[in-house]
Amino acid sequence: MKQLVQNLKNGQTILEEVPAPQVRRGQVLIRTRRSLVSLGTERMLVEFGRASLIAKARRQPDKVKQVLDKIRTDGLIPTLEAVFRKLEQPLPLGYCNMGEVLAVGEGITDLAIGDRVASNGPHAEVVSVPRSLVVRVPDGVSDDEAAFTVIGAIGLQGIRLLNPTLGETVVVVGLGLIGLLTADLLRLNGCRVIGLDIDEQKLALARQKGILTLNPAVGTDPVTAVTALTNAIGADGVIITASADTDDLISQAARMSRKRGRIVLVGVVGLNLSRAEFYEKELTFQVSCSYGPGRYDEVYEQQGHDYPLPFVRWTENRNFQTILYLLSTGQLDVKPFISEVVPLAEYQTIYGQISRSRAIASLLRYPVEEPVQSAVTLRETRYEGAKGVVGIIGAGNFAGATLLPALQAAGAHLKTIASAGGLTGTLLARKHNIAVSTTDYREILTDPDIDLVVITTRHNLHARLTVDALRAGKHVFVEKPLCLFANELPPIIEAQQASGKTVLVGFNRRFSPHVQRMKALLGGDRAGEVPMNIVATMNAGAIPAGSWVHDRAVGGGRLLGEACHYIDLITYLTGSRVVAVCLNAMGQQPSETTDSASLLLRYENGATGVVNYFANGSKAYAKERLEVYAQERTLVLDNFRTLRGYGFANFSRLRTGQDKGHTEQFRRLVAQIRRGGEPLIPLADLINTTQATLAALDSLREGRWVEVRVSRVEPAGTPVAGTPVAGNPVSHEQG
Repeated sequence: MKQLVQNLKNGQTILEEVPAPQVRRGQVLIRTRRSLVSLGTERMLVEFGRASLIAKARRQPDKVKQVLDKIRTDGLIPTLEAVFRKLEQPLPLGYCNMGEVLAVGEGITDLAIGDRVASNGPHAEVVSVPRSLVVRVPDGVSDDEAAFTVIGAIGLQGIRLLNPTLGETVVVVGLGLIGLLTADLLRLNGCRVIGLDIDEQKLALARQKGILTLNPAVGTDPVTAVTALTNAIGADGVIITASADTDDLISQAARMSRKRGRIVLVGVVGLNLSRAEFYEKELTFQVSCSYGPGRYDEVYEQQGHDYPLPFVRWTENRNFQTILYLLSTGQLDVKPFISEVVPLAEYQTIYGQISRSRAIASLLRYPVEEPVQSAVTLRETRYEGAKGVVGIIGAGNFAGATLLPALQAAGAHLKTIASAGGLTGTLLARKHNIAVSTTDYREILTDPDIDLVVITTRHNLHARLTVDALRAGKHVFVEKPLCLFANELPPIIEAQQASGKTVLVGFNRRFSPHVQRMKALLGGDRAGEVPMNIVATMNAGAIPAGSWVHDRAVGGGRLLGEACHYIDLITYLTGSRVVAVCLNAMGQQPSETTDSASLLLRYENGATGVVNYFANGSKAYAKERLEVYAQERTLVLDNFRTLRGYGFANFSRLRTGQDKGHTEQFRRLVAQIRRGGEPLIPLADLINTTQATLAALDSLREGRWVEVRVSRVEPAGTPVAGTPVAGNPVSHEQG
């Protein structure tokens, strides 16, 4: 990949070819689409690099003192060698990055591959950034606008330290890009803003935003002018965003302030303060640190420990989010500040004349690599014939009320149950004649007698436990969903293909006697030859907002956790796989965890499906309903109790007690494990359903149809060399 670096010894700005970084735990790997050149900071670095050694020494007197101390202790030659080695180290440029997620490290659950994100990554085609410094970009914000996120947060943090109130007068000294952004944010905050600069182009931009401007270069005395504009009171606050070697700006800020005024320094100026100027007015002075609380704190940035919101309301990441929110609502408009958008390869257009540049904001545009949309090739696996001994991980309500009774009814040999606390597992073991209760699920994985691992934990553990069980050489039954995030799917496929063991997701509804009858009436294995329309409606009912199910990182939300049932059911009945999805949810700004939505499904054979998942209906109405329309015939399944047929010569109705297929699912599974044979649900169906569900959330976020790739399947026993994984290539670290 290519990265922009600055050579501090000879002053050259170089587009260097370097290896792409690897994603590590807690980090996000990003392919850059735009980055913003911070002309003030980067001009200073470029000019420093081009300066002579004497000029460099004059600019950093504190470093000169360190060099002199080192000469006294280590000698002249070793010290000079150390200085030159330091200057020869290239310095990465840039800190305003926008791109899309390529991969996420272990421990990150709230970002997915393909997400558009902003970060403080450098000017490089690929960057790896700690999660705390990455924020998802809303759909309505363009790539160009999103590149302003970090630099906007610098101005915002200065404002937060100033703590202005509605109607106060605030002077912004220096109307470079940070100054213009700061002035505009202050205006949004309800302040009267006065901008101070000597560049008429910048002053004109500020006036377009409704900001009063002063230009000392035309003879205006800023202190006198501010005093007059405030009825001799003085400014309530001053934010200095300029850079200057002298102490004049800090003195000027003090003199234009009212008594007990506040001054915040965002830029770089001389700090020889006049005690009299500050003493007489009891002025407050504070230096702003970059993007906000958390900056340069290794525990926050590198280790990912967030500051609790009730105690630290605005961290650097939450400042990023604020800027993006203002951009998404149109309250903050940065488009007038964009002077040029330059391809990365033509970087010298910016850097070659950076000392003379009058640009406000220069953007670098990166080449876009379209992901390869090839299908995935999978090798199907079989049950080879075994004892059928079962180990269960998870002892929650579903396990006790539904899963264990169904396993017992199917004649399964239940040997071990693992639960986090031990008590619920022990009680269930006693009730269902399970020999062993443990708190360490690894006892199940290392037990050679156990052939099948049943996973019925909270959703966020499904992917990891599935991978662990496959690597231990066990067949896996995992309750839906298979995983919560796109980056969790490739490791499952890799582990399954490498182990040769099977994975079955708990899509029990296809095993209901009603659905089996529907399949037969529609043509059995030949059902896919006839396109059909299917509508599945779930009157799910509301659950408390604080439930773990609504947590995107733990439960995934009800659409992800439950709507997958109906995608699988429609896939089974149509005999085809999903190729595109479109999700529409209730509300003005629906989230990924919304629980009232309609999902449209387009199938490879031309069939269509609709999944209506509603939490706002009456509990007096039936919970589930399935309608199939094909060849001028209709099937209606009501709550898995009554199936009615219309237009069928020899069928009109099937009525049973409610049967959603749990017992039949496990009866077939146990029998298949013991005697051997094909998996109950093809692996490609399981992957397609998972991909379609995740794509539905992408559709909701992006407001469009999203395509889903359909996997190719090789028969069992066929070698598949270098098996690719679903989705874009992804690095997944194991803890």
